[in-house]
Amino acid sequence: MSEYIRNRKLSVAGQDLINTDEKIIDIAIKYGYESADSFTKAFTRFHGSNPSAVRKGGKTIKEFSPLKVNLILKGGCTMQYKIEEKKAFEVVGLTKIIKYDEASVEVPKLWQGASAACAQNGICTRYGISIDEARDGKEFEYLIGDDYAPGQKLPTGFAVKEIPAHTWAIFTCNGRADKSMATMNQKIFQEWLPNSADYEIAAGYNVEMYADPKDFAQGVLDKNYYCELWIPVQKK
Repeated sequence: MSEYIRNRKLSVAGQDLINTDEKIIDIAIKYGYESADSFTKAFTRFHGSNPSAVRKGGKTIKEFSPLKVNLILKGGCTMQYKIEEKKAFEVVGLTKIIKYDEASVEVPKLWQGASAACAQNGICTRYGISIDEARDGKEFEYLIGDDYAPGQKLPTGFAVKEIPAHTWAIFTCNGRADKSMATMNQKIFQEWLPNSADYEIAAGYNVEMYADPKDFAQGVLDKNYYCELWIPVQKK
């Protein structure tokens, strides 16, 4: 219980550093630390970065979600994320309109075909992007591709899409891409968003960003494979 309480305090303290202008020493005292030094040591052990670095921006913090008792225990999971402003950017790739109830079959099928087509045209499969501007739960557009360079020759069947400027919650995933991405998606929508006092979904976009598989011994199935999940958010 004491470990859970400590993790929750440090998790919320990280949110305070990002979302408020409170002094670091005031946040330390607020969460039961007698000095800035003891708070900094505990904070750095938990988040991997010191309070000053997080306050300056660009460093990730960890979210330790609260436990909920409803016959079973939920939560208590750790997610590493950061809040980042991104300008609009363009992506090029293969797209398909997919019904939500067919996504578990159609998305993997699209990946199989798109990976080969992108490779043939010298386009990396850096992104998997879901676009659902209507947000009506019926269907979405899914794009597999890479950043678009102005003037780049567009292969037959490929499309260019602009992803609008947004504030993004960027979650890091480590491990086999198929498992780590699915697990993180579930944690975000079942744990992080329902428990966030500061943020809510801002638009119908979901960006999966994948590292180059060539950098890992077993590619996307490597136990250390790295990918990110971006969710557009806004203050409540």
